[in-house]
Amino acid sequence: MEHLVQNSANYVPLSPISFLQRASIVYGERVSIVYGSLNYTWKQTYERCCKLASALNRMNVSNGHIVAALGPNIPELYELHFAIPMTGAIISPLNICQDSSELAVQLKLLEPKLLFVDYGYLKLAVDALEILTKTCTGFEFPEVVLMLETNPEAKMDADNDDLLRSGYRTYQSLIDDAENDSGFEIVRPKSEFDAYSIVFTSGTTGEPKGVVHSHRGTYLTTLAEIILNEMKAMPVFLWTVPMYHCNGWCFTWAIAALGGTNICLRKYDAKFIFDAIIKYNVTNLGGATPVLSMIANSNHKPLPFKVNIITGGTPPQAHVVYKIEELGFILTHSYGMSEMLGPGTVYPWRPEYGTLPLQEQAIFKALHGLNHMLMEAVDVKDPETMESVPFDGLTIGEVMFRGNTVTKGYYKNPERTRAAFEGGWYHTGDMAVRHPDGNIEVKDRKPDLIVSGDKQISTMDVEGVLFSHPAVFEAGVVGKPDEELGQTVCAFVRLKEECKATGADEIIDYCRGKLPEYMVPKMVVFENLPFTSTGKLKKTALREMAKSLA
Repeated sequence: MEHLVQNSANYVPLSPISFLQRASIVYGERVSIVYGSLNYTWKQTYERCCKLASALNRMNVSNGHIVAALGPNIPELYELHFAIPMTGAIISPLNICQDSSELAVQLKLLEPKLLFVDYGYLKLAVDALEILTKTCTGFEFPEVVLMLETNPEAKMDADNDDLLRSGYRTYQSLIDDAENDSGFEIVRPKSEFDAYSIVFTSGTTGEPKGVVHSHRGTYLTTLAEIILNEMKAMPVFLWTVPMYHCNGWCFTWAIAALGGTNICLRKYDAKFIFDAIIKYNVTNLGGATPVLSMIANSNHKPLPFKVNIITGGTPPQAHVVYKIEELGFILTHSYGMSEMLGPGTVYPWRPEYGTLPLQEQAIFKALHGLNHMLMEAVDVKDPETMESVPFDGLTIGEVMFRGNTVTKGYYKNPERTRAAFEGGWYHTGDMAVRHPDGNIEVKDRKPDLIVSGDKQISTMDVEGVLFSHPAVFEAGVVGKPDEELGQTVCAFVRLKEECKATGADEIIDYCRGKLPEYMVPKMVVFENLPFTSTGKLKKTALREMAKSLA
């Protein structure tokens, strides 16, 4: 078969850039972005991205450079997800909810060529750069490009007036200056394995890490999102997922692939979500567990049509799933992480489940399931022997993945990269069991598992019981140091406003009726719980609080 060869006719490196190119032709006159009263079509979005890429090219941004972006879910951040890679550079969207010292750490690691900053977060960026001025020698500071408000209905916050007068180059000026550029050619990746984006982990178990993803990985994960969410052509997506979190769980590219409409926004609450769904005929949205809780506790009447919602991270509690479904949402729960740009598994829904009572359906929907169709394999293994655990629903092992959508590794961190891929599998650090039908159920992060005497206790199992108490709004469980047992169970609970009179003894007695004695909390602390900006519970902070109580 020597005459059968790979060439440009039968092989083109996979890249999400092609989704936008196609959308500009197939869906050219359809609305691509809505932001207040600002609208763009797919043809306009493509043209704006090309102009911006041309301007970046003239600023000497090219192959291998990193360009960082700090902003909420606005049109500019959406466009940057295409325009930066169109130059051969790598996009790194940054968390807008971190403080200046955390941002400084990420900027020091990245050493970006440029830093795009939304006007509302300019002070945060300036403060982070000032920290680097005082603490770093030899750091090459990025040029800051300012993204001003483009929604005609909105007013810019006056708090930044002094900074805004500092003469920064603006996002729109780059596009205006490239108005007559006609010679720019999109830079396609030479290899599918070339880096496309660097995203940062949530930092729930320590300092956030820079996770590198390839053109191939981002392309295939985008297709996985489309399939597992059963998305049809021309969807309407409400941006309640942060674009900085796993590149918006790849919906940035999925909406372009399907010629859909992006409903961009700066901030939202439950009322905004329901109003926007009705106004724009939203078909899809997503959100971590706190977003689901916000919707479930909104006291809103059911929607007049079905809306698909995907969640990830901590499994939603059964009563939240039940309420979400009652309101007219179709929920998909996927389990994943930054290292696979969001989804790794999805619970496969079967027709016979639909005949079960809603409460039982909710329990199934909160499980973690199996690898999606574009993830090669998932397994639960003993991390020491690398042997698979039995399908008994009892034996705890570590969740491991293998597939084309897994990260390239951690930026500037070869030791952690090697450890993560030891034995030819990606080690998640999540501990789980495997049920007789093959489905996995995550029990805990490795550092979160409580070892009490000779017992291993899943904090998620205890939290599930706490959440079922009618007075509990939020709950988090960690191990509290104990001289005799090593650790005992300590529960942190936030009560519903109307249930403030509920006492610790009542919570403990409730758990005693539903859990083995060794799993019952020995202490209940009523406290507001700390969450990351992506909606994940900060167990490290709770462990420090428990340690101080000991």
